[in-house]
Amino acid sequence: MSTFSDYKKEIMTAAHDERISLALSRAIKSYRANTANALKKFPHTIKMAEEVQEIKSSAIAQMRKLAEEASAAIEENHGKAYIANTNAEALSIIEKLVGTNKLIVKGKSMTCDEIGLREHLEHVGNEVYETDLGEFIVQKLESKPLHILSPAIHVPKEDVARLFSRLTGEELPPDITQLVATARKLLREKFFAADIGISGANVVAAETGTLFMIENEGNVRLSTSAPSVHIALIGMEKLVPTLSDAYKVSEVTWRYANYGVPSYVSLVSGPSKTGDIEKVTTYGAHGPKEMHVVFLDGGRSELEKHPILRQALFCLRCGGCLYECPVFAVTAGHFGDKYFAANGAVWAGMIDKDKEKAAAIAYTCLTCGRCKVRCPMKIDAPEMMVALRRLIADGE
Repeated sequence: MSTFSDYKKEIMTAAHDERISLALSRAIKSYRANTANALKKFPHTIKMAEEVQEIKSSAIAQMRKLAEEASAAIEENHGKAYIANTNAEALSIIEKLVGTNKLIVKGKSMTCDEIGLREHLEHVGNEVYETDLGEFIVQKLESKPLHILSPAIHVPKEDVARLFSRLTGEELPPDITQLVATARKLLREKFFAADIGISGANVVAAETGTLFMIENEGNVRLSTSAPSVHIALIGMEKLVPTLSDAYKVSEVTWRYANYGVPSYVSLVSGPSKTGDIEKVTTYGAHGPKEMHVVFLDGGRSELEKHPILRQALFCLRCGGCLYECPVFAVTAGHFGDKYFAANGAVWAGMIDKDKEKAAAIAYTCLTCGRCKVRCPMKIDAPEMMVALRRLIADGE
């Protein structure tokens, strides 16, 4: 996307894509019903979201301090921790840890996508498998994720059936149960053959260095427990002070992500260990022998200084805003960049320093505010878009 005309062509093509329209109409209907049911069954979540707003606002103002505290806790837990100031520094740290000619299984991580980690590790000679079903579909289609939580939201089941038929050499029907079983068969052996597992985290408790990872498929749990080395890349905005804070952030996240309760919530604080022989703690039991955690700044500290645009750092990545956005509903992830829609515009302008891309996205936003109504953090996207447009117009 190098010009406004390229961007216009991209979103207009997406808006007239019947496959995107079909897939999104199905997904939006399911999301709204599931979220309504979850919040009706657990109404305290709405009040808890207000508390999480305060937790996040306070934590983001001290991201660097919390990253240092978490790093010390992880080291005490026999893991290794690093703070990367830039994307390039994060890539360099992880490349040195991985090396080359490794088999890698990777859980879904927007932060990894942000810095192009999979592509980088493939470029230096490693074999990397996305293990989230949606990410796996997108990887094999040689496409890009078009939603925060549902990266293959734009791909209807008929297209998935054609893809998996090509990968397996079998003629598969567009039956979702059978397609999921096929993905399990394709990926199962990779978890146990892999040298390294890579993940992100939904939230991190600084006091103990504990990573909270929310999922339903079980792929993240396998990716972070079966290989002998676990590497996590985490944006510094995911840090909160205490375990209690992290539990609250997690619960609000999964409820607004349309689940009453997820199938799995993994809490990881260090490499596997045992003390069952004479109570001597020994590291490297059934799980990973090594755990490495990289906290990424990547422009977040600078973004935090802006009184309005800092709201983008509050995002829990629940994806609710995107299901309510009228532009996203017809263009999917073509409206935005990396984090999509309004947050994507902020990221493009403030983190990537791509003013042209930021302007294209910011001026596509209708500033209707439907996203703010849905957002558990009450991120004011219209306010952010007006502020971002003003910055761009002023040449800042």
